Amino acid sequence: MGRVIVFGSLSQDLHLAMERHPGPGETVMSGDIEYRFGGKGANQAVAAARAGAPSLFIGRVGDDPHGREYVERLGRYGVDTSRLAIDSTAPTGTAIIYLNRDGENMIVVAPGANARVSRDDLALLDDCGPGDVLIVQLELDLEVVAAAVRKAAGQGARVIINTAPYAALPADVLDLADPVIANEHEAKLLADAGARPRSLLITLGTDGSRWGELTAPADRVEVVDTTGAGDAYCGTLAARLCLGDDPAAAMRAASAAASRNVTHPGAQPPLPEA
Repeated sequence: MGRVIVFGSLSQDLHLAMERHPGPGETVMSGDIEYRFGGKGANQAVAAARAGAPSLFIGRVGDDPHGREYVERLGRYGVDTSRLAIDSTAPTGTAIIYLNRDGENMIVVAPGANARVSRDDLALLDDCGPGDVLIVQLELDLEVVAAAVRKAAGQGARVIINTAPYAALPADVLDLADPVIANEHEAKLLADAGARPRSLLITLGTDGSRWGELTAPADRVEVVDTTGAGDAYCGTLAARLCLGDDPAAAMRAASAAASRNVTHPGAQPPLPEA
């Protein structure tokens, strides 16, 4: 059986709940700060493991309590952390998340150790090949991300690129992905930049998702927190494709996972029982 290999980011998430998001120059009051766990790469690795695929994470945490706790946490979800490096030169990445009363979020990320992921880490992909699915996001150095995509694709792995947060990638890199996953905002930015990936899957929030001629609806649920919904979609899609689902079935599973993810606080579900 192949693996879902996540080459990506992780972060400690600081959540601040408020009635509404502040405007420029405005101060608003929030409730008590809550400390959670996130980062697009880690969220997707957790989602892949929960969807039933072997999930391997490649990235970096700081040599600090938050980083060591995160390594242990991912292991409890079933994620293989044997290639997750502890970096003594930077703290664990941090994201500050502003959540309004409607469950919509604004996010600011300080990359920390994520910014230390380099071309040296590409050696950890030497055994990536046919049957594996590599999934990347854009919270790491873009040249390193592009090199990871080219390496994995050249070795026969399937590649999925999640264009979040949006940044421009070379056309040849985008064309190696099957699919590129973008939300509506990111898809517009791709189009505005003249990028036309050969395989593009667009997530549409409550309207589900579209991949070429295929569509999948989103379940109607009571929204608690939208943080990480897109990551749940991406990780689950990668897992189901890795396990042999056809694209339509993988999309349905991914949509269902994204819908479930908005029904609990934070980007990741509660830890499984020890």
